[in-house]
Amino acid sequence: MEIKKGDKVVVLAGKDKGKEAKVIKAYPADKKVVLEGVNMVVKHLKARAANQPGGKVDQPAAIDVSNVMIICPECGKPTRIAHEKADGKNVRICKKCGASLDQKASKKNGAKKTSVKKSVKKAAEEDLPKTEEAATETAPKKKTAVKKTTKKSAE
Repeated sequence: MEIKKGDKVVVLAGKDKGKEAKVIKAYPADKKVVLEGVNMVVKHLKARAANQPGGKVDQPAAIDVSNVMIICPECGKPTRIAHEKADGKNVRICKKCGASLDQKASKKNGAKKTSVKKSVKKAAEEDLPKTEEAATETAPKKKTAVKKTTKKSAE
């Protein structure tokens, strides 16, 4: 099932057609979703204790996933979903604008951390000498360069 908890969707069919809502719960086995403020039903509660009165409660009921379409957070339009692999994970992509629909997942996976690691690696590569002559010149500054030069001089 392509729609997950927290997605913003538009209802395509039924008494609430055209409403936009957020997904509260998803039931992939039943292919149903529960939306905030959509498909409201009245549930009658029986009094269970003296301090707990009975009454009527409005609550949202499940709606079939085929009757909703996800709204892209980037372009704001209802869209179909494409799938791609990014960083070894499956990512949902908007068919209209190409933006990722899994923004929470990309933040959790550490998209910012990988870019920081790459920049640190680049900085480290720029600081290291590229030839043996340069390694001997910078030996007193870097401990790693000292170890390399002592091993080579011992051989």
